[in-house]
Amino acid sequence: MNNRIRELAKKAGFSTELSEAVATRHNTTSAFEKFAELIVLECAKLVDQDWHVSGAELREHFGVEK
Repeated sequence: MNNRIRELAKKAGFSTELSEAVATRHNTTSAFEKFAELIVLECAKLVDQDWHVSGAELREHFGVEK
């Protein structure tokens, strides 16, 4: 798992160690890691469509207030 994703997950209250242990034991990607990847892919898609997309537009897209 990417260190930045791990840091953000910890900040959000996730227990990354447990998620990683379960995922490793079952040879799968943890659900929260997959969720983080999907968010990153969605952001990348928006930027690819319009390189000048702003932080405000990304927050609006996801319904997140500053």
